[in-house]
Amino acid sequence: MKKFLNNIKNSKIGISITLILLLFLYTTINAISYVEAVSTDISDSVFRLHVIANSDSNEDQSLKYKVRDNLLKYMNNICSDCSSKQEAIDLVTEHQEEFKQVALDTIKKEGYYYNVKINIGNFEFPTKQYGDISLPAGYYDALRVEIGEAKGRNWWCVMFPSLCFIDVSSGIVPEESKEELQNILSDEEYSIISDNSDNGIKLKFKLIEFFANNGLLTAKN
Repeated sequence: MKKFLNNIKNSKIGISITLILLLFLYTTINAISYVEAVSTDISDSVFRLHVIANSDSNEDQSLKYKVRDNLLKYMNNICSDCSSKQEAIDLVTEHQEEFKQVALDTIKKEGYYYNVKINIGNFEFPTKQYGDISLPAGYYDALRVEIGEAKGRNWWCVMFPSLCFIDVSSGIVPEESKEELQNILSDEEYSIISDNSDNGIKLKFKLIEFFANNGLLTAKN
């Protein structure tokens, strides 16, 4: 009798463990699906700019910011009226050589002779905050500008919608840029990247960060 009762007890424990494992697996699959969907929607909605300095020396970092400033001025001239991400990418692709020349002219004017490499592609980005907007880590389409050996610290912004600040030092995102983001993202997706969100939404942002930082989000094909 005692053996029979122990078998029943063990059987119940085994069933409980199986149910817990199945619940964990179900929750994990749902979480991955959710994170993939949200990350894809966010990354599909923005086009970013990535400038990499030659080195971390004070001189090269200062040069990076001067290149950045002139790239932003040129970008605002050709992309200010873009109404979609694809339109921004098409314009930047069309003027890719001009972007390179702006960088080269700036570098030469400052007394340096570094080469510049320009690429438009899908690149991995860390979590980055723009004023009260935070973009989660993940893979984003971007214009990458590499100065010289490109071994220095990076600088990022968003070309579309324009989160590259009108006054870079102020760290203030233009209201029209926020409105554009709200128009192209769902209410929940916009809440996830907004610093004004509640704790539940912030937890979802942390979930996206966790999956991205542990290599569970992959680049687009």
